[in-house]
Amino acid sequence: MTKRTYDVVIFGATGFTGRLVAEYLAAEYGSAVRWAMAGRSLDKLALVRDEIGAPADTPLIAADSSDPASLAAMAEQTAAVITTVGPYQLYGEALVKACVDAGTDYVDLCGEPAWMHDIIAAHDAPARDSGARIVLSCGFDSIPFDLGVYFLQSHAIDQTGAPLARIKGRVRKMKGTFSGGTAASFAQTMARAAKEPEVINRLRDPFSLVPGFDGPRQPSGSKVIFEDDLNTWSAPFIMASINTKNVHRSNALLGHRYGEDFVYDEMFSTGPGEQGEQFANMIANDKSMAENPPKPGEGPSKEERETGFYDAMFTGVTPDGTRLTAGVSGDKDPGYGSTSKMIAEAALCLVQNVDRAQTAGGVYTPAPAMGDALITRLQEHAGLKFVMES
Repeated sequence: MTKRTYDVVIFGATGFTGRLVAEYLAAEYGSAVRWAMAGRSLDKLALVRDEIGAPADTPLIAADSSDPASLAAMAEQTAAVITTVGPYQLYGEALVKACVDAGTDYVDLCGEPAWMHDIIAAHDAPARDSGARIVLSCGFDSIPFDLGVYFLQSHAIDQTGAPLARIKGRVRKMKGTFSGGTAASFAQTMARAAKEPEVINRLRDPFSLVPGFDGPRQPSGSKVIFEDDLNTWSAPFIMASINTKNVHRSNALLGHRYGEDFVYDEMFSTGPGEQGEQFANMIANDKSMAENPPKPGEGPSKEERETGFYDAMFTGVTPDGTRLTAGVSGDKDPGYGSTSKMIAEAALCLVQNVDRAQTAGGVYTPAPAMGDALITRLQEHAGLKFVMES
């Protein structure tokens, strides 16, 4: 790649999440990183820049999803683009194409598996040719889960010489809200599925992001269950559908490092006893995401973001019966505070820590694109912790 004017450009910097990404870069890195803010209105960008306390000379770029020429001009100026402009199935593909054409790295917050399936089919080969690293799902879906499995499997392989054949991902605690963008993406996906029956099959298929591969049957995670091995009730977890698909794509891109028969599922653990069962049923029957979703462009207050958190475990049993467990936690609410830091660090990781000899062009998930380098950055800068617990 020829020398670019910027390390990172934030596309959608006037939106709620894009603004948080810009605020994070300004506070965490200042002028140490060459970054710019992009969006449809230079006036709105200037207003946000001033409101978040970014330097007055922070570059502003006019770019619009409906104007491919503006996207191409933006992509050609930077080593990486961060995009928070969703739903991606409505506004995303033109930017992916611009980045692929320019050989520019790209990170997004996508949790839309049908669109991701299409992007892989249309742009993986061209990205390999141009050298662009297109990394999907770099927020709460799916970095903590994708890297949590990667982290545990790395320790299992180091300790026993073999991966774990079965891993359970279990959210143990979480305080915070899902983003309005997540709700809008879900609604758009359902609308598309109503018109295109094959989309339903992609949503149901745990291997829909792994072209040409059909792995073993996976647990559905769709009902409240009691797990004797973990001594807890567990409820369906709303992000499991996208996270599990990304984990299986990561496994494939890593040369099936976890094994071709790898089994993985995600649920929300609620504890033992009657109280645990009641909590699990409450989660399973919660319809607020469908009936009263947050609106795109809106989000929690700073206090709500600062007091949010999440904690997940990843656990499996070795062939000799030893249980290995890893914990992944974040210090801000998942949908906004932590997500804005994760996507910023993912972009910087590509630019600063992972050269193209390590990761060639293509359409990626976080673990095979950045792996240990991203885990290190997230722990040093973004308030995440990755810990082996047993």
